Amino acid sequence: MMYEDMKMKVEHVIDKGEVTEEYISDDQQHQAFNKWTKSFRRMDHPTVIQVILDKSKDTDISGQLMPNLIYVSREKNKTSPHHFKAGALNVLLRVSAVMTNAPIILTQDCDMYSNDPQTPLRILCYFSDPALKSNLAFIQFPQRFHGLNRDDIYASEYKRLFKINSMGFDGLKGPNYVGSGCFFRRRALFGGPSTPVPPEIPELGPDHVVRKPIISPEILSLAHRVAGCNYENQTGWGSQSGFRYGSLVEDFYTGYRLQCEGWKSLLCNPERDAFLGDVPITLFDVLSQCKRWCIGLFEVAFSKYNTLIFGSQSMGVLMSLAYSHYALWPIWCIPVTFYSFLPQLALLNQVSIFPKITEPWFFLYVFLFLGAYGQNFLDFVLDGGTVRKWWNAQRMWMIRGLSCYLFSSIEYLLKSVGISTHGFSLTSKVVDDEQSKRYGQGIFEFGVPSPLFVPLTVAAIINLFSFLLVLTQSFSGKNTEGLCLQMILTGSIVLNCLPVYGAIGLRNDAGKMPTQITIISTFVSVVLYYASSLCL
Repeated sequence: MMYEDMKMKVEHVIDKGEVTEEYISDDQQHQAFNKWTKSFRRMDHPTVIQVILDKSKDTDISGQLMPNLIYVSREKNKTSPHHFKAGALNVLLRVSAVMTNAPIILTQDCDMYSNDPQTPLRILCYFSDPALKSNLAFIQFPQRFHGLNRDDIYASEYKRLFKINSMGFDGLKGPNYVGSGCFFRRRALFGGPSTPVPPEIPELGPDHVVRKPIISPEILSLAHRVAGCNYENQTGWGSQSGFRYGSLVEDFYTGYRLQCEGWKSLLCNPERDAFLGDVPITLFDVLSQCKRWCIGLFEVAFSKYNTLIFGSQSMGVLMSLAYSHYALWPIWCIPVTFYSFLPQLALLNQVSIFPKITEPWFFLYVFLFLGAYGQNFLDFVLDGGTVRKWWNAQRMWMIRGLSCYLFSSIEYLLKSVGISTHGFSLTSKVVDDEQSKRYGQGIFEFGVPSPLFVPLTVAAIINLFSFLLVLTQSFSGKNTEGLCLQMILTGSIVLNCLPVYGAIGLRNDAGKMPTQITIISTFVSVVLYYASSLCL
């Protein structure tokens, strides 16, 4: 009933375009809502800070004092950069310093929630440990998700990123920051352990003690000032202090820079998940999210703080290589694209590019193939994964290589030479009932006519036709011994592309492959075939 009442009020306000007196219960609300004028826009509005709960006086229904709860909407205008999530975090860092200045900070995405009330006690054990606290910057919990379908068809669990590899990082200087479910020591965001960076005003310092009530005019005035969009001008925010600017993956970049400054981190992986969150349920959202990450990773890899040179000088070779593994993630598009097209086009033209079964080199290829997949499978299953989830993770690795890895590399290259590309886009958090139903059934969701699907569909068509052609020839008695490895590779890709074939020809729902994508992909496949015939 309370929710429906709130929903009705919100819809009424949106329709009318103003907050009428009937919805305002006190002077503080009146002061806040007066800022919402007709010129108020999502990207152009003044600072709004509202104390919703004050721990000195507000209680719950049992009479227990509630913690502070403060709404913050930072100032934005069209002439000042707002630095996306990193900018929002820095505003919260400053406003919280002015109003409470607690020594520990939790960063949490809007679609994540706490799953264990004991989590703060766990992190306090580490932050209070004399052997750790002098250089411990943050404690990262693995990201876990509710609502995953049974076989995790989009590999959204990211088991290797959030858990397996994080355990390896933890054996060195600690895991990287992954943006959510992370507790920071406030001091760590103001310079290295032995090289502190003092803020421009003492009220923002990590050791400053707030002695005035959070609703006092002086506190609220200063909070509005530090939340202004021009406050950071001519300061070190985003470069020397706070969450770092310069990359779309501000979490990866900030964690990396903190560890370069000498801080360490720690992975806390309790049996009960500390936090749970949502995952994208359409393939387009999954790939768009990953493309954004990849562009941000390239921004780190090719910055003056690049992970190979600057990283090895600051953290040592092992941590440098560990971070470089992620910073150069998108270049997987090169081998994935080559192996998805070249052997298959050669197969269509009866050209062998791998050793024959009778040649010694054949066994080396088989050993490397089975060894790589065997190790990956073992890591995955030992961490609690199933065979089908592992297979889907391999499929999504191929799909990412042909879509978001490839397009992010192209987009970053174009940006580097000054050619404008599409701007920053958020991952959709809106759930459609039909999409949710298909996701629960393990059905891939294409539906959106996106260029991201074209290379994948082209690869699916070329691999299918090359596999069927050589299979037919082998049954007709033609010698195909030299094409064995190409047939194995092509067959594995055909199996991985089964959802694509179903989306092209067997489905009639809204999640099927858009007709224009199928037509474009078929045309490109024919062009590639004739081009390869001329070359081979």
